[in-house]
Amino acid sequence: MEKFTKLTGVAAPLPLINVDTDMIIPKQFLKTIQRSGLGKNLFDEMRYDREGNEIEDFVLNKPAYREAKILVAGENFGCGSSREHAPWALLDFGIRCVIAPSFADIFYNNCFKNGILPIVLPQEQVDLLMDDAERGSNAVVTVDLENLTISGPDGGSIAFTLDEFRRHCLLNGLDDIGLTMEKVGEIDTFEAEYEGRAPWLKAG
Repeated sequence: MEKFTKLTGVAAPLPLINVDTDMIIPKQFLKTIQRSGLGKNLFDEMRYDREGNEIEDFVLNKPAYREAKILVAGENFGCGSSREHAPWALLDFGIRCVIAPSFADIFYNNCFKNGILPIVLPQEQVDLLMDDAERGSNAVVTVDLENLTISGPDGGSIAFTLDEFRRHCLLNGLDDIGLTMEKVGEIDTFEAEYEGRAPWLKAG
């Protein structure tokens, strides 16, 4: 998993509440177990009409936001079903940070497992960042995970908090497998000792 230390990029505003995982990636795109290729279908029903043409008014179709790396959203983002394809689609599009007043628990946890930083802020601070995000290509925001700060285009800074374990995992690019591999030395030692006590396990 790619490390997350400091992210600078355009922030896209999505001032909607209760954006569920079916809105993030509709059910017809859940047939794959590949993490790549889903970005083109992110927010599919909001981005495209029935003929597959882009809807110009949708934020990620606007030229200024086509390469957005940060999403500023409304409360209860990622509610609905527990599909892990939702963070996969966000990441494949290029979004590595979502800022909102609240998140659905399962989506929130899935973000960390896929290298996405979900930041919870009070509504008034989200509103300030939403205003910044409305500036189009000038809506450049820096998220500094090491110092737990968000810097806006005018140089103002907002502090945020994060569980230290989750912060450690993102800073070091550790998913569940990576966390296990950190203990590989201890695992090898245990296996060797256990085989010594139970040699029949290697029989045959």
